[in-house]
Amino acid sequence: MNEKEWDKLLNIRTSGRDDSHADSCRYPYEPTPYSVLERLAAGGFIRKNNTVIDYGCGKGRVGCFLAYQTGCRVTGIDHDGRLIEKALENRKSTAKGNRLEFIHTAAEKYEISSDADTFYFFNPFSVELLQSVWKKISRSYYEDPREMLLFFYYPSDEYTAWLMTVPELEFYDEISCEDLFDGRDPRERILIFRAE
Repeated sequence: MNEKEWDKLLNIRTSGRDDSHADSCRYPYEPTPYSVLERLAAGGFIRKNNTVIDYGCGKGRVGCFLAYQTGCRVTGIDHDGRLIEKALENRKSTAKGNRLEFIHTAAEKYEISSDADTFYFFNPFSVELLQSVWKKISRSYYEDPREMLLFFYYPSDEYTAWLMTVPELEFYDEISCEDLFDGRDPRERILIFRAE
């Protein structure tokens, strides 16, 4: 299915890029393509018992899709109140809205709940903010040890370089998405790391 067909099936509106509240630290809203989300869901890494934190959730596409496809719970975090309003509208209209929560807050201020075990990033912010977010995730892990997976779609060179230096993160797997788009862009992949 294409982007419009998925939005229609899920009864949501998530298309379109939004640069209006972007700056040097927080990047524009651009939804993850549904073809990439299909591949992520098919990978079997995310299941009904998982709780996903979607950083830079925007209008809530990742949450609506994953809740529908896998039955997992998703909390979306975004600093842009206008986008969170749209995500909340989508939550009301989509079938699995009871498995979704959208919160208007800065990612680096969000306190990780003890049931959160899966984290999704599509380059929502600078590597400096990612480091602050990782400190919150890491603290939650050490306070309540559990299996944690972190997913990075279309990772920047800065993200990849930093992630490979974090001793508490182990590279776990990769989902290639190059074949889904023209141009064979090597960044079209999802890197998966495990907290340890």
